[in-house]
Amino acid sequence: MPHVTRKWQVYPGRNKFFCGGRIIMAQQIGVFYITLSLILGTSILFFIFDCQYLAENITPAIPVVGGVLFFFVLATLLRTSFSDPGVIPRATSEEAADIEKQIAVENSGNSSNPTYRPPPRTKEVIVRGQVVKLKYCFTCKIFRPPRASHCSICDNCVERFDHHCPWVGNCVGRRNYRYFYSFIVSLSFFCVFIFACAITHIILLTREDKMFLDAIRETPASVVVAAICFLSVWSVLGLAGFHTYLTTSNQTTNEDIKGSFTGKRGQEKVNPYSKGGVCVNCFYVLCGPKPVFV
Repeated sequence: MPHVTRKWQVYPGRNKFFCGGRIIMAQQIGVFYITLSLILGTSILFFIFDCQYLAENITPAIPVVGGVLFFFVLATLLRTSFSDPGVIPRATSEEAADIEKQIAVENSGNSSNPTYRPPPRTKEVIVRGQVVKLKYCFTCKIFRPPRASHCSICDNCVERFDHHCPWVGNCVGRRNYRYFYSFIVSLSFFCVFIFACAITHIILLTREDKMFLDAIRETPASVVVAAICFLSVWSVLGLAGFHTYLTTSNQTTNEDIKGSFTGKRGQEKVNPYSKGGVCVNCFYVLCGPKPVFV
C-alpha cells in the first residue's frame, strides 16, 4: 500500500504528536506535569495514610469511592491532554492559491480607484438568522469556520476554540471540551471528598484521648493532603461553576471574554449557537457528535 501523508505531518504547528498522530499535546507541557504530580502525589498520600484508617473505623466504602473518583479524574485529564482539540488542517499551497484568486476577483472591481483600500479579509455567513463574520487566518491560509480561533501558543486554528489550558498541556476545543469539563467537575468532587476524609481522620484521632497536636503528629500526611485540597478546591470549584454556565448557554470562554453576545451598552445579543434550553445545550456540548481528527 502507498504511504499516506497526513496533514499534521506537513503542517504540525507547534504541537507535539505521538503514536502516529493519535496523541497531540502542546509544545510546552511543564505545567501539565505539575498538575499530574499534584493529583498523583495527593492521591497516594490519601490512599496510604487515610483510607485504611477510615475504612476500619467508618466504612469500607471510602476506598471504593475514592478509587472511582481518582480513576475518573486521571482518565479525563489524560483524555483532555492527549486528544486533538479540533485542529483545523491548514490549506495546501494549491488551496491557498485558489483562495487568493477568489479574494483577488472579489476586490478587482474597486482596484482602479486610487483611494481604494482592500477591505479586511472576511466573509459573512448566516447562522440562525444572524450575520457571522468569518476571519481569514494568514498563518493557516483559510477562512476560519464560526467559533474557530487561532491559538498563538500551538500555532493552529482550533474548531470551537475555548481556550489554551497550560494545566492540561493542550488547547480546549470542540473535540476535547467534554473531557475537560468532566475533568474539572470530577476533580471538584475529588478535592472535597479527600479534604473531608483527611479532616475526619484528624477529628477521630482527637477523640481517642489524644491532643490535637498529638493527632497531627500521628498523621502529618492528612494535614498535607487537607492543605493541598483546601488551597485547590476554591479555584477548581469556581472553574467548574463557570464552565457549567458556559455549557448551559452553549458559549465558549473565548466568546465570553470577547463579549460576543453582549452589546456595547451591555445589551444582550441572541446567541445563535444556543439550542434553546439548558438541557439541550448540555446534551449538544457534552454528548454531541465530534468532528474527525486531523
